[in-house]
Amino acid sequence: MNRCRSDILELIPADQTQLVEWLAVPHRSAYAIRKLKQLGSLTVSSLRYGLQHPEHLVRVGCCIVLDHVYDDSCLPNLIENLNHPHPDVRTWALHALACDRCKKGVCRPAENLILDPAIRLLLYDPKHKVRQMAAGMLGPSVHRSTEVLQALQQAHRGDDHPAVRKVCSWWVPGGTCFVKSLP
Repeated sequence: MNRCRSDILELIPADQTQLVEWLAVPHRSAYAIRKLKQLGSLTVSSLRYGLQHPEHLVRVGCCIVLDHVYDDSCLPNLIENLNHPHPDVRTWALHALACDRCKKGVCRPAENLILDPAIRLLLYDPKHKVRQMAAGMLGPSVHRSTEVLQALQQAHRGDDHPAVRKVCSWWVPGGTCFVKSLP
């Protein structure tokens, strides 16, 4: 009987702490993410630990899982990761805080707490992928916040990367997403 590697891994019992550590191991991270998502809210304390881990890949993996298994107790750690030196951590922390499509039953948690850090990332982060994610995260708030609108307009006019300007163009007045989301 031939078993593929993933079938064999399914037979290996792993505690949550071990799964979080495996997020830093390239050949085990996909399995760890899948298993942590399956365990759902049971993994929250391990994910909070992972959001403070010294290895950036562990933090990224925890953000990916929390994007699907969101819990309010992780909010301070996610916001803290918006300041992490590694751009992948900042990008995935933004995604975990903002993406409504991935979450089950939760909509843009604590929007008022994340708008200011997201605006700062949009306008000043040195990495264009972080700025692009920030623009996409801020967009749905454009009709509720003049600060968001001003930041998106500023980035649309002056960002040095075309992908950032493109995402901003969707959310400024006249843009497709701006028009579709008019109240």
